[in-house]
Amino acid sequence: MQALVLEVGATFVDDAAALVKGMGRIMIQLVMAPVDRIANTCDVAGVLTLRRLASMRMRAEARGVKHAMSERRPRRRGPLSCLAALSDLT
Repeated sequence: MQALVLEVGATFVDDAAALVKGMGRIMIQLVMAPVDRIANTCDVAGVLTLRRLASMRMRAEARGVKHAMSERRPRRRGPLSCLAALSDLT
């Protein structure tokens, strides 16, 4: 009985953590959307697009995937990691 209670508690904690993480991602996307639009508009030479494609290929090769262009979006590792590609524009 005690194991069942611990399992239910652990499941609740995991679900709560996933909910907070998902809400955080949604909030970051809402806040960063105007910045992304401005960056994409100012990207005349296509530097951001080339960097995204190159990073997707490297990640796919690291995972051993044959086709680098999967339909999933790559994961972001921090709240401001979407701005990492902007360093080439300065």
